[in-house]
Amino acid sequence: MKAIAPLLAVSALLASCAAPPKPVPQPQPPVISQPRPVPTPAPLPLPPADWRDAPQTPGTWTWGMTGGRSTASFGPAGATPLVMLVCDRAAGQVLLYRAGAAPTAVPLAVATTSQRRPLLSDPARAPAGYLVVVLPARDALLDAMAFSRGRFALEAAGLETLYLPSWPEISRVVQDCR
Repeated sequence: MKAIAPLLAVSALLASCAAPPKPVPQPQPPVISQPRPVPTPAPLPLPPADWRDAPQTPGTWTWGMTGGRSTASFGPAGATPLVMLVCDRAAGQVLLYRAGAAPTAVPLAVATTSQRRPLLSDPARAPAGYLVVVLPARDALLDAMAFSRGRFALEAAGLETLYLPSWPEISRVVQDCR
């Protein structure tokens, strides 16, 4: 037993020098990721209460003779016209062209300060890329468009409404056709 005692003493001494055991790490609670908030789209601007308060469609009117016909064209400079008024003097008609296309008749409307008129396009007379409405040269709607207080609106089903200025080019086509 005497030989065991020194061994026990050395073991006790060595055991006292050992570092205490490290605590077992506790697992971290799972991180619950919060879903990112979906950005709210900016609200669409409300249409004006009155069409006369809407911003004018960008572009200008130009007048010229096209194929021997008095023509007023509206649109951005250097681009395909959005609207054209063309005099068919022989037929006594003014053709109102609006950019757009449809295989069948499309409801349109013209709103001026003095009247609002529903119209229907004539697909048989429409060239590619346009809707066309045929008006008698003496139709009062043409005068209303020419003399509307600053602007008139041209609506077409399924297309953006155009807010067009009442410039002299319109009157020129109407007068050339009468």
